[in-house]
Amino acid sequence: MTTRSPRHFLQFKDLSREEFDYLFERISWIKARFKAYEPYHPMFDRTLVMIFEKASTRTRLSFEAGMQQLGGSAIYLNTRDSQLGRGEPVEDAAQVISRMCDLVMIRTFEQEIIERFAANSRVPVINGLTNEYHPCQILADIHTFIEHRGPIRGRTVAWIGDSNNMCNTWLQAAELLDFNVHVSTPPGYEVEAERAGLYGTGHFEQFADPVDACRGADLVTTDVWTSMGFEAENEARMKAFADWQVDADMMAVAAPEALFMHCLPAHRGEEVSGEVIDGPHSVVWDEAENRLHAQKALMEYLLLGRLQG
Repeated sequence: MTTRSPRHFLQFKDLSREEFDYLFERISWIKARFKAYEPYHPMFDRTLVMIFEKASTRTRLSFEAGMQQLGGSAIYLNTRDSQLGRGEPVEDAAQVISRMCDLVMIRTFEQEIIERFAANSRVPVINGLTNEYHPCQILADIHTFIEHRGPIRGRTVAWIGDSNNMCNTWLQAAELLDFNVHVSTPPGYEVEAERAGLYGTGHFEQFADPVDACRGADLVTTDVWTSMGFEAENEARMKAFADWQVDADMMAVAAPEALFMHCLPAHRGEEVSGEVIDGPHSVVWDEAENRLHAQKALMEYLLLGRLQG
């Protein structure tokens, strides 16, 4: 059990640029060990509790497999199968759960829920996704960019589609790591600076035309048009977002070596065309795999601090 004050990762801006520089190096080191089949078990006898209120494939796999590969164990809790789903206060659940494990990952709806949990937790809490933010995904995405194209500082990311939790987190990352984000959304779905939790607005620009947003971009990225929790808006969103599909025309105006990313699952023919997600610019499978290694580095850092080697 950790004895120091827990560090949480609830938003991207919870860590500093220096800490992210360390994490990106650590992700590479941990990934190299994994690829070489070299055992690495710094989490021996440690336990991760994963609390899911929203369904997941990549989040559960990357955290559960990652904790096991680090030598620890992971316990899956669905709120439907626990007292949290029967009205137990979040604060009470945090007090109990954090006395029985070493790390907690939560994938839920409102950011307020995870903030309340963390405020009452004795151990580090990680945001596996909320309506407002998805910091673990952006950690993996930026590392994927670095693997393929080098440092992201000074580069341009084009975000096309909904100003959702992914977009909010890209904007936080841009301000922290000094790159630019071009955002293009349909009318009525623009970025809300306060909701995004921005320090300022110097690192992003909004575009009415998604093609203009992609012009010269080093990375073009998007997400589903209807995120979990917004299913009732699906029909209206299908109409509103019809001209915001990332297609070959958008990639053609991006930088020649531009990458395409999508956090998955993807709907070909909706937010992205098949020729883009399955084409030469796409690194979505590397991006998905890097969730595993990014999660491992993050858990190691939050629990054990900086390590050598």
